[in-house]
Amino acid sequence: MSPLSTPRMPYAGFTLRLPVVAAPMFLISGPSLVLAACRAGIIGSFPTPNARPISQLFQWMQQITEGLAQARDVLGSELLGPWCANLVTHSSNTRLAEDLELIAKFKPPIVVTALGSPKPAIDVVHAYGGVVYADVINLTLARKAVQAGADGLACVSAGAGGHTGFLSPFAFVRAVREFFDGTVILGGGISDGWGVAGAVACGADLVYMGTSFIATQESLAADAYKQMLVDCTADDLLVSAGLTGTPASWLKPSLRANGLDPDKMPAAPDRRYDSNQSIAGKKWMDVWAAGQGLAQIKSVRPVAKVVDQLAAEYESAKARLASQ
Repeated sequence: MSPLSTPRMPYAGFTLRLPVVAAPMFLISGPSLVLAACRAGIIGSFPTPNARPISQLFQWMQQITEGLAQARDVLGSELLGPWCANLVTHSSNTRLAEDLELIAKFKPPIVVTALGSPKPAIDVVHAYGGVVYADVINLTLARKAVQAGADGLACVSAGAGGHTGFLSPFAFVRAVREFFDGTVILGGGISDGWGVAGAVACGADLVYMGTSFIATQESLAADAYKQMLVDCTADDLLVSAGLTGTPASWLKPSLRANGLDPDKMPAAPDRRYDSNQSIAGKKWMDVWAAGQGLAQIKSVRPVAKVVDQLAAEYESAKARLASQ
């Protein structure tokens, strides 16, 4: 079925081809990946710290909004997924106020906050009609985000790439549903349409998928990084806080290539997430992350092809559930 003829459905208040978010990935997600995801009918996102200095963030947001306007003229608004900005609200981020000014100017329909409370973004985003979801890795943070007024939760679970969680995705979403009936995004090792259907069946509204979109033509990842994803499996992953201060899932071959011993990782440094600081020379710049779903990656493809496959798998999964 052509992606343009595939029916769009309402998911979490948005009209989408699939309930999928191309997850915001540090150093990986940029305007090309966001636009390709939106054109494919899913949610495209990127972390604002990827764009440094602040002038580049302005350029990226302008490129995304203008690109979507052009696509809307060709495809119609009903076929385009919305875009999302991932905002770091950690106390060390001295650029937060400037980021929020650009959020207010360009009005992404969705803002996901990370590494801090969603509260600083809520009034700004609600003022133009957007929604704020909070990135959380445990139930304590989930409850705090709900109390702060988040419209939704991005529950990052065990198996996620980059900064990861430790709870089973199924246990996490069911526990969250005990006290929260808002939007839930579930992420953690979900790499195909079967996993998307499983996440929705257990109570999620949307699914974060990151690693599958690293190995796409539109991502900012180096070619060698993409090939490493093709070559590796979940056995090649290590979770360590030794590079950024926060537990993250790293590719062991990448650690070794950068002189790091996976069996003797350094102690966790102080957490610093200041988007005003240059990333040049940081020890994590050339070390590559991945989630546990990387075994599903067989080649480097365009985003549109990845979404086509997800859509076919998702329909097969729904048919299987209906036949039980």
